[in-house]
Amino acid sequence: MRTVKEQEITALAPNANAAGNARKISSGGGFVSRKRSEDDSFYMGECKGSGKNNYVVSADYIDEEHPVFRCSCPSRQFPCKHSLALLYEMAAGKEFAVTEIPEDILAKREKKEARAAKKQSGEKKPASEKSARASRAAKTKKIKKQLEGLGLLRQLTEGLVSGGLAAMGSVSLKTYRDLAKQLGDYYLPGPLVYLNRLILEMEACQKDQDPRHYDQAVEILKKLRALEKKAEVYLREKLEKDSPEADDDELYEELGGVWKLEQLNGLGLKKEGARLVQLSFQVVFDKARKEYIDQGFWADADTGQLVHTSNYRPVKALKYVKQEDSCFGLVRPSVLSYYPGSANPRVRWESAAYEDIPAQVCKDLMEKACKDIPSAMKDVKNQLKNTLSQEYCPVMISYQELGMAETEGEEGGTGKMVCAMKDHGGNRIRLGSLKGWEDTVSTLPMLPAHSLYREGVLFGLAYYDAGNRQMGIYPLSIIKEDGIFRLLY
Repeated sequence: MRTVKEQEITALAPNANAAGNARKISSGGGFVSRKRSEDDSFYMGECKGSGKNNYVVSADYIDEEHPVFRCSCPSRQFPCKHSLALLYEMAAGKEFAVTEIPEDILAKREKKEARAAKKQSGEKKPASEKSARASRAAKTKKIKKQLEGLGLLRQLTEGLVSGGLAAMGSVSLKTYRDLAKQLGDYYLPGPLVYLNRLILEMEACQKDQDPRHYDQAVEILKKLRALEKKAEVYLREKLEKDSPEADDDELYEELGGVWKLEQLNGLGLKKEGARLVQLSFQVVFDKARKEYIDQGFWADADTGQLVHTSNYRPVKALKYVKQEDSCFGLVRPSVLSYYPGSANPRVRWESAAYEDIPAQVCKDLMEKACKDIPSAMKDVKNQLKNTLSQEYCPVMISYQELGMAETEGEEGGTGKMVCAMKDHGGNRIRLGSLKGWEDTVSTLPMLPAHSLYREGVLFGLAYYDAGNRQMGIYPLSIIKEDGIFRLLY
């Protein structure tokens, strides 16, 4: 009988409510019959519902990586709660009577196999020369429109650089909001986000007069200015070379390009046979983007490379976009696709298998972690030097001890006690929080075992603390030989 893990069901569920309702149906005896094919490729059942007749539910595994779920209920969710409940029945190891695969399912399989064979053979209607020229012309027109928008952005940044950010306070910020809306018409989502962040910081500065908002606004203006300059060079070069198609430059996405998995795979940005372990998960609200971001940080179990997943859920479309969740198993994507970018690249996959994490994986990750703070921070600083980089960089560092340490006071005076990490060379680094992220430092004193404070590996996000003028780490999880202990979720 087929083995199904609960982590797989959670990954398939369109939302947490669907998974919870499915679990209730299964545990409450909602199924009146359960059947499976002799080859374990097809499972079905009859489930009690709100209607007069029972719902007929099935799961077809003829394609292992892309199972097909069907249900006679009127739900628009996919898979529906009854399909998920059938998977919970399988996960619980309940008895399924062996039966023949229904004729209508066999017919549907034949049609699907025919479509797959046609696709694999490359048999498709070739694009006409006329449509190819039209597509190319449309992409070129878009680039020219983007360059036009960058011209407007240049006028803004030059004015703010020469006149100072105080100019934003002398007139209504409505002018800048109107410009931000215009950038949306010029296919410039990246610059639009930076401009929105700049406006939000200046609004906050006007309200509470906190100089930290002004300092942050200056940093955002630097990024906006750098993006505008790099983007113009990049786009003009594409026009000169007459190559408007997608490429592996990070600016492609920053300036409005939307990646498809087949595009990334076509550029060779893929890996087969990857094994991933999630080290942390958190949902962050980006006010400038007006989106929730389901942020997952992962480690490649074989190489130790740190990568991340980002699931963007616009406020206006929350009910249409599935929310991601924590993952506590070993994930084996059929094909792991990488977004352009060398440091902490974003990854995606279409389908994956889930397994329990072997103990050896944690031991291997501990071996692959950086052995001391100075060498780790050297790499981090090199990455943060890039003006358009994130404000943080994921790190895994071996530590000797986690605990409280005293900072140096002014003129030899007594400092204050802060949470810190000490490596085996006696080097220390402060553990702190990132703006907009949940507090994890306060959870450190609540670790379930005293042994976690000594001899382990800390995973977190390294950042530069401008207030203290020193590097810090936002702690997220602890890796020991017997498992991964998260500070959140």
